[in-house]
Amino acid sequence: MIKKTAHLEKQQQRNTAEEFLKGLWRENPVFVAVLGLCPALAVTNSAINGLTMGLATTFVLVSSSTLVSLFRNVIPKQVRITSFIVIIATFVTIVDLLLSAWVPAIHKELGAFIALIVVNCLILGRQEAFASKNKLGLALADAVGMSVGFTFALLSIGMIREVLGSGSLFSISLFGEGFEPWVIMILPPGGFLVLGFMLLFFNWFAQRRKEKGGTKN
Repeated sequence: MIKKTAHLEKQQQRNTAEEFLKGLWRENPVFVAVLGLCPALAVTNSAINGLTMGLATTFVLVSSSTLVSLFRNVIPKQVRITSFIVIIATFVTIVDLLLSAWVPAIHKELGAFIALIVVNCLILGRQEAFASKNKLGLALADAVGMSVGFTFALLSIGMIREVLGSGSLFSISLFGEGFEPWVIMILPPGGFLVLGFMLLFFNWFAQRRKEKGGTKN
């Protein structure tokens, strides 16, 4: 009995770790699943904007997954989507007010995209596909992993665009006055260019891993 209990605990820990890690790389929301592209393209003209949007989305996703998982057996199936949206909208309102109070300058730059977190398909998708069907531990691991992966994606895009488009990182000058910035990088086309190259890299890397796995077999 003791061995069986220990085995179940190890299995549960392994499952929790797998659910967390999948969002970082294997099922990265932006670079693999290609979800949440609206904020990934619109607000990542600087690293701080990308990081702030990522953290705001993290708060909403983790909080929503917690509530949905806890009340998964109480919410009627007929109104589950409506219930999920109400829960998500509540936390979006909270994070909107917090950003407005604490960092008004960044809140102004992000503008309507904070409110649009409500319709981010990543968040609603995780509630429907995972949080509503799993216990709190797994739901939290999934939400945190996906959130970290999403924040990593937005931060990466924002850093590249800011460095190339402004010659700075987190508003700190890197190259001095002689640097000629690529202005296109802080404009909408720059977001498409950077995202396109990063998607190309992730697809290439996944293909290489697949080929190596096939060679070993």
